[in-house]
Amino acid sequence: MHVRLLGTAAGGGFPQWNCACPYCSKTRSEPNTAKPRTQSSVAVSADGENWFLLNASPDITRQIEAFPKLHPHPARHTPIQGVLITNADLDHTLGLFLLREHSPMVLYTTPTTRQTLTEGLGLERILSPYTQLLWRLLPHTPQPLSLVNKSPSGLLIQAIHLPGNPPRYWHKVSKVSVGHTVGLSLTDVQTGGRLLYLPDLPYWPGSLTAECAHCDLLLVDGTFWDEQEMIALGFSTRTATQIGHLPISGPRGSLSRLMELQTRYKVYVHINNTNPILIPRSKQRQLVESAGCLVGEDGMEFIL
Repeated sequence: MHVRLLGTAAGGGFPQWNCACPYCSKTRSEPNTAKPRTQSSVAVSADGENWFLLNASPDITRQIEAFPKLHPHPARHTPIQGVLITNADLDHTLGLFLLREHSPMVLYTTPTTRQTLTEGLGLERILSPYTQLLWRLLPHTPQPLSLVNKSPSGLLIQAIHLPGNPPRYWHKVSKVSVGHTVGLSLTDVQTGGRLLYLPDLPYWPGSLTAECAHCDLLLVDGTFWDEQEMIALGFSTRTATQIGHLPISGPRGSLSRLMELQTRYKVYVHINNTNPILIPRSKQRQLVESAGCLVGEDGMEFIL
């Protein structure tokens, strides 16, 4: 399985357009300090020719242009076979509107996410004049992932149930309580290589350790370093966990969990612009790397 990190930042990217926090400011004034990042999205393929997107960020067209294997050939063609969506957050779905020129558009979601996108974001109403939307259900047991024409892709897909809240724009319609957030497990049928994608993780469920232990590449929520990060900067009155993201640091943070895993690759993605691990020489970055983990960068690739 070929895996390409298209974008590794949280919503807003890095540096964030309206942010003058220490890390955004330093990156603007000293461009060699840290690498800019676009908003979180991943591309996966079993054969290097037919690709699936894991979420479609608002930066998706820039990300496609930066990765030649996603370029059209011949005219009016795309190697993108579908989009697998972990939740209905804007930074994971606004890119769908930018992909409207191609038809059909195949979307893999939970029923809850489909309802949220349809009723809350108006996705079908807005896109139906431009493209045919084909909705396919994310299975909760490993099932073959099909190409647009229903032929095998060489990958198995499974949705991993995770706790999660609905997006903030969903407040005007009737809410449902489950299915707002999933992780994605993809397995290569031939090699057995397994990817686990968890860009939104509000806490660490007990069952998750076993899931992580059986994957070769773990892409995990790295939004915040500290539980009080946004409060300390004056950007929010909510903690990291209240916002919906387990912080990296602390006795119950994700880093303490990842240190116990023997997973081949452990990579933080969906990194907020306020997170000091974005700065290569920071002590927080050194702690992450000394624990055997990687800080995701746009353009990183893995073969499983």
